Amino acid sequence: MENGMEELETFISEWEACDARDAFLTFRQTLQSVNGVALGFKARPGITYSLRGSHPGQQGRELFALIDVIDDDPEQRWLSVCFYDDLVTDAQEQGDWVPQGLMGEDARCFNVDEADEDLVAYVSARISEAGVNATK
Repeated sequence: MENGMEELETFISEWEACDARDAFLTFRQTLQSVNGVALGFKARPGITYSLRGSHPGQQGRELFALIDVIDDDPEQRWLSVCFYDDLVTDAQEQGDWVPQGLMGEDARCFNVDEADEDLVAYVSARISEAGVNATK
């Protein structure tokens, strides 16, 4: 199994069903569908649980997508999905531009904390877009 994937499966199995969990599972599935993706998972209970997507051929960057489960209140978890700003478009202006927000580079981050099918689909499309652009 890839880096931390067993720990990821344990985390998901212990996470009670909620809107954020459903969105996370959708994002994970989208990330897994990116051609050549390598997944990593890092747990920091009480802070974040981070699913990271990277490409072996990616130049100079550790990842292209970071899906964080924000765990400051485990009863009210929410998601922050971030990309390097130059890897995604945001025509609907749903994300926040975060200067030096991802590994010291400018980022585009999307917060998901409710059942919003349109937003989940929009962010999923950004995951796919970032995966394609990461190796260009």
